[in-house]
Amino acid sequence: MRDVRSTSGETTAVIGAGQAGFSFCARLRELGYLGDIILIGDEHHAPYQRPPLSKAYLLGDMSLDRMLLRPPEFYPDQRIDLRTDTQVTAITPDSKTVTLGDGTRLSYDNLILATGSTPRELPRSLSGGLDGIYYMRSIADADSIEPEFTSGRRGLIVGGGYIGLEAAAVAAKRGVKTVLIEAADRILQRVACSQTSDYFRDLHRSHGVDIREGIGLETLHGKDGRVSSATLSDGTSLDVDFVIAGIGILPNVDLAQAAGLDCENGSRVDATCTTSDPAIMAIGDCACVPHNGDHLRLESVGNAIDQGQLAAANVMGSDQPYEAKPWFWSDQYDIKLQIAGLSTGFDRIIVRQGEAASRSHWYFSADDLLAVDAMNDPRAYMVAKRLIEAGKSPPADAVSDINLDLKDLLKT
Repeated sequence: MRDVRSTSGETTAVIGAGQAGFSFCARLRELGYLGDIILIGDEHHAPYQRPPLSKAYLLGDMSLDRMLLRPPEFYPDQRIDLRTDTQVTAITPDSKTVTLGDGTRLSYDNLILATGSTPRELPRSLSGGLDGIYYMRSIADADSIEPEFTSGRRGLIVGGGYIGLEAAAVAAKRGVKTVLIEAADRILQRVACSQTSDYFRDLHRSHGVDIREGIGLETLHGKDGRVSSATLSDGTSLDVDFVIAGIGILPNVDLAQAAGLDCENGSRVDATCTTSDPAIMAIGDCACVPHNGDHLRLESVGNAIDQGQLAAANVMGSDQPYEAKPWFWSDQYDIKLQIAGLSTGFDRIIVRQGEAASRSHWYFSADDLLAVDAMNDPRAYMVAKRLIEAGKSPPADAVSDINLDLKDLLKT
């Protein structure tokens, strides 16, 4: 490890005050870093949790104070110079400086890109620049959407991924007449097996959500500058009061590209989270990391925390490689979905039925366990997660045996 004393007088700047940027700063100070830490965020708020935005926060079950990752006094106490409402307009690697929106230039010894991602927007040819069209990424987004969630209003959700489904769940619970359209053959097609899609389709329909698959958005129409109706790809016309689009996200790489860094589906990094410039690292949603001989981005809280903490250790000289241990979750109605692993390349699904709505779907490639989707089944999730992280694969017939205590799989 690097001698902590050698960090005195250094400056480490972090662009992006989300989960990844916060985790990096907190861990770096915890490891004894003596230099200056500057955390730059473009939002008004101190770092906060994003997952509750489309769930508990939008329902009114969680306040902003509870979403903050740390209370405001944490930052001065830890000598972290938190700068909110601050834009970064340029990175100049040759001089090791970043330029802020007001023209100020900051010098750095280490620069961390934690710039996150941005919702993919509907083409203007479809949306027409109308009011009443929303995306979900920030507190400001959630605050804008919340007044729309009034009983009896008509909402259209475009996109059947997790963001769209979570928004649909909140809308339905608030009494909104909700239609969700998905252009692919089924909801969750990109991220889950058909059994998981079936489970959540049935769940949403039981709560009154009108799910239409294999149907896209043709165009939106407005009245007095606000969306009022939608034409779907099958020719159907819907009267709507508002639209929420959840059609994916794009990594924020404009600064990295302009600085000449290698970018491909994010800021491309090596195993230590270092970009093509040795003084610059990238972490979180914006980073494209090595994995099994390829590169990928992991859009999850777990990944943001793990990469942030690893990058902090590497600034201190540990030179650790990042080993992805993917885990995700989604809350919809009274169902908690927990996911461990990556299902890419699976060729069969083992369904383990639990009590009531409890169920788990185990993804195998031949005899290798890749991932699990666990619905209201925390035991299945934890056992599968431990097996995947240990590189162990249980017999498929054992997984499907409901008389077997899952913990026994950890003994083999």
